Amino acid sequence: MSNRSQRFENLLQISHKLNYTDDLDSVLERILTEARSLTESEAGTIYLRDGDELVFEHTQNDLLFTSNLDNKNNYLSQRIPVTDSSIAGFVALNSLKGEGKDTVLNFPDVYDLSNTYPFQFDKSFDKGNDYRTKSLLATSVDNVNGENIGVIQLINKKGNRKQNIQFDKDDETVLSSFADLAAVHIERARITKEMILRMIKMAELRDPKETGAHVNRVGAYSAELYEHWAIKNGISEKEIKKVKGDYRMASMLHDVGKVGISDTILKKPGLFNDEERQIMKNHTIYGTELFKYAASDMDKLASEISISHHENWDGTGYPGSRTHKKGYAGENIPLSGRIVRITDVYDALISVRCYKEAWDEQKVLDEIEKNSGIEFDPFLVTCFFDIYETIKAIQVKYEEE
Repeated sequence: MSNRSQRFENLLQISHKLNYTDDLDSVLERILTEARSLTESEAGTIYLRDGDELVFEHTQNDLLFTSNLDNKNNYLSQRIPVTDSSIAGFVALNSLKGEGKDTVLNFPDVYDLSNTYPFQFDKSFDKGNDYRTKSLLATSVDNVNGENIGVIQLINKKGNRKQNIQFDKDDETVLSSFADLAAVHIERARITKEMILRMIKMAELRDPKETGAHVNRVGAYSAELYEHWAIKNGISEKEIKKVKGDYRMASMLHDVGKVGISDTILKKPGLFNDEERQIMKNHTIYGTELFKYAASDMDKLASEISISHHENWDGTGYPGSRTHKKGYAGENIPLSGRIVRITDVYDALISVRCYKEAWDEQKVLDEIEKNSGIEFDPFLVTCFFDIYETIKAIQVKYEEE
């Protein structure tokens, strides 16, 4: 089988791999990984379209980003206009015009661009990271209706000798075909995320504290905390990739059971009295009931998180013995619940709520540390601090509007 035929055979296998998850971030990570593998690229970036802008969504660089501690780079809040002032913007703009040309750009050296193009390569990242971008291949990602939904940009093709070489015509053809495949999976993952956010919007209409920004943060915190915990515990990379997306989506639904709580309690602007607090605790039970007939691993995880994310490491949490004969404590609490216990509390403390101002960052971190071994799994607390730069990046990306 020729090299070109093998690459197209690989496209079919990649489509199967992308079916393993409906989590948008995991889909984007897989798409970029496979695009780089097909073209032997050292690095790459995916942008998704949002109105008249491209939003930076995922990046990889084998030279600069070598561990999960570098995941903070995937939460950078960067947007570029869909204009001809940048390479990615130019690709998206020409795709939108529907002219069918210049939607794939291939440059042997972006530091030496022809004057026929209206843009110059932005060298600021290279200068800030002592890096040299040379060859670059970019293509538009368009859905079945011909609408541009993003751009894939690949950097520094590596040959067998691991030296920078130019992307060739076969790379252009393969990436263009791959972009069509990627568009289908991106659209599907977006629909899944929108369905989850609609469920959360129902809860937000009832409980103004349960905002889309809050659940996006808790979902991202939890996915990253799970990954770091899993790496520390020797979990295989294949298993981590399979599960991480489920953690993100399921953690976003941690408080969906609040739809079963009275508006009188949910919308109370101040602190709850003892009776109201006891009623409020039922949201954990209502949440797990919503996923009683779980149809997927994500549903099972969401059920597990709903019932256990207020359990404390020392056994003093809730609902405790109401749902478990001996109550929950220590490692008897599901890992997912122990993770969301930390991420939900952290986000609640560091954010403004209707009944409180945001706590000072150091005060929040001191509180997490103080309750290690009491409310929180001590090992997970250590993992949380290990990835705190990523936590902060997530917080910035999903700020309250």
